[in-house]
Amino acid sequence: MVYNNFLLRLLFSSFFILIYCIFAYLNFKYIYYLIFLIYILIFIEIYLNFKLYKSLPIIYVFISFIFFIIIDFDKIIFLNFNLFILTVISFDIFSYIIGKNFGKNNFTKISLNKTYEGLFGGALSSICLSLLFSYIFEIHINIELIFYIFLIILSSFIGDLIESFFKRKNNLKNSSEFIPGHGGVFDRFDSFLFSIIIYSISVSI
Repeated sequence: MVYNNFLLRLLFSSFFILIYCIFAYLNFKYIYYLIFLIYILIFIEIYLNFKLYKSLPIIYVFISFIFFIIIDFDKIIFLNFNLFILTVISFDIFSYIIGKNFGKNNFTKISLNKTYEGLFGGALSSICLSLLFSYIFEIHINIELIFYIFLIILSSFIGDLIESFFKRKNNLKNSSEFIPGHGGVFDRFDSFLFSIIIYSISVSI
């Protein structure tokens, strides 16, 4: 495992979580503007670095953006959204850690770094942390919640694969060098881009 790269990822993740917590503490509606900024950076990154089939990732991110902006942050349940963010981030972090340390069996040719060990290890870790969060903050735990957490994890993984597919089509290892130790803003938030669609649908039902 490349520990320098891991430390950079850990540092950025910690920094982002800190900013998220500060914004949420000051006014939860500020989270909307934070995520809005992330979408803008992703659009810029795609425009500057993707040369082939550029319209496809732009359309994909735009669809994700539409589902994001229809979320009513005035009525949104604070703990519910935090549970969503925790599920996505914990899956991303632990699938990376477990995959790098114990991954041996590749999952798909779309991204050779994806392994069964990383997928299942990340999913199990994310489920446990999400249920622990739910228990601590007294979110009712039932089969619907477990199914919801599973869908968020699955959509996070799909989002990761979609971004990897677009990079592979453009012969890119990283979508940019904007974030040290990461594959770019698109790469860092790839799991979020698809899972926010599922979240948006879930809060609209």
